[in-house]
Amino acid sequence: MGTAYESINDAMRAFIERQHMFFVSTAPSEGGHINMSPKGYDSFRIISPNQVCYLDLTGSGAETIAHVVDNGRITFMFCAFEGKPNICRLYGKGRIIYRRDAEFDVFNASLDEPFVELAGARALIVADLDRTSNACGFAVPFMEYQQDRSRLHEYWTPKSDADMSDYWATKNASSIDGLPTAIP
Repeated sequence: MGTAYESINDAMRAFIERQHMFFVSTAPSEGGHINMSPKGYDSFRIISPNQVCYLDLTGSGAETIAHVVDNGRITFMFCAFEGKPNICRLYGKGRIIYRRDAEFDVFNASLDEPFVELAGARALIVADLDRTSNACGFAVPFMEYQQDRSRLHEYWTPKSDADMSDYWATKNASSIDGLPTAIP
């Protein structure tokens, strides 16, 4: 049986900070496809017990951004693949700070541990949380972390700002359901 809370407590924070990956889930307001994306690298920060953010990297789609622009609803999930079983979920309302927004560098610099420049950085997704929860995670398998994959970083490192803008305009302009991402 899971336990719900209004914010991230100290035990949750310690658990989240030990994880090498997390999942982000969003959905459009009307019909359409629910999206769940796995995220890695050092891309998640707890700002306060009721606010978190992650560094969104350019990928093959932009579902999370499109859904957050549409309605803001967002859920994060962390699973224990090592040690004691646990699943932690964070529920809230998100907003987008695009890489080219003046606020991006200011917000990042204000973090206790700012994100390092990662090739392909597209936006910060900031979420104000209204519910958190823990669940048993008894069925989550044991898996061993080896290392982060380097391919995404290797792909974007030699690309110019114009290449990135081109990619966003052609591959990330809308969700699979046609919702706009508003990526500049």
